[in-house]
Amino acid sequence: MADPIAEDFDPPQKPKRNKFAIACSLMACTTSILLGYDIGVMSGANLFIQDDLKINDVQIQILTGTLNIYSVLGSALAGRTSDWIGRRYTAFLSGAIFSVGAILMGVAQGYTFLMFGRFVAGIGVGYGLMISPVYTAEIAPTLSRGFLTSFPEVFVNIGILLGYVSNYAFSKLPAHLYWRFMLGIGALPAIILAIGVLAVPESPRWLVMQGRLGDAKRVLDKTSASKEEAQLRLDDIKEAAGIAKELDDDVVPVSKKSHGEGVWKDLILHPTPAVRHILIAALGIHFFEQASGIDSVVLYSPRIFEKAGLKSYDQRLLATVGVGFVKTIAILVATFFLDRFGRRWLLLSSVAGMIFSLVCLGVGLTIIDHHRDTVPWAIALCITMVVGAHNMGL
Repeated sequence: MADPIAEDFDPPQKPKRNKFAIACSLMACTTSILLGYDIGVMSGANLFIQDDLKINDVQIQILTGTLNIYSVLGSALAGRTSDWIGRRYTAFLSGAIFSVGAILMGVAQGYTFLMFGRFVAGIGVGYGLMISPVYTAEIAPTLSRGFLTSFPEVFVNIGILLGYVSNYAFSKLPAHLYWRFMLGIGALPAIILAIGVLAVPESPRWLVMQGRLGDAKRVLDKTSASKEEAQLRLDDIKEAAGIAKELDDDVVPVSKKSHGEGVWKDLILHPTPAVRHILIAALGIHFFEQASGIDSVVLYSPRIFEKAGLKSYDQRLLATVGVGFVKTIAILVATFFLDRFGRRWLLLSSVAGMIFSLVCLGVGLTIIDHHRDTVPWAIALCITMVVGAHNMGL
């Protein structure tokens, strides 16, 4: 019998991306816009808040920086909330809370009331930060998970760009109205996004946790590349939830363990070696990302541009719009490279570029600060490095 030749075999087909899963991830991740918008709009609004409310630099720093503290509280609350009411309604709650906070900030008559509005908005941001990647990871098919789980970061950057654009668009208003419009108008997209997220299906993992296997199976059939993959995903979720694989009823009883009781104790006090390594890596990456100072560059871009020699509000705000646009394009490009080059390579190259950009930015600002005359090349270096730092801090 003759040996088969290469032409007798069909080449392996590239797996198709599930459009429904992509649509669900896109809709759920829109809550991440809220964080980006808050960061972007506050970077320009704080210039006018300080003048209008007659507050000092320390108060502005507290107003700007406490968002991270408030969002941590929101994220901690969101974990329990998402197990209680589901991922979809938690995403809705994120938008609703943020909209209330935005309105409170917009009508604030003093610094204390403004801080209270900031606190409420920060809780909403924390809810969105937690639930977007969780829902996306749970709804995404295996082959597209890296691509789809990058969407929250994409939408954070889109939100930053929208905040920068809003800063520039409303910059002609009187100072006492400018920052109120910028902060208060954030309630409108938050409400729209909160309502829109109700159109997506519930997370199949949460449905299994509730014993609703029939509903979970229907969602997995819609969001998987094939029926076989849907069944494999369902079996994995059932195993993690402590449900026997042979159970195929639409509704089955579930144990308390499947609802997450004792997870923190197992994670912190008695982690397995594999879990310990994952925990150290995850916490380390996020800690050093924040400790690098990249957030300060994003939050204070207009002030950095002022220091670099751009004196008018229009010049500074327009420059931040350009930075936001380039940053959004860069994160979109990186998204398509995730599954091609791997997470580690992108992470290492991003860290190297961020270190280089921040060091050069510091050098450029130091040179400008120690020269009475204008130093054009140092100004160009600072502007270039602000763009670079934004793009590398992906």
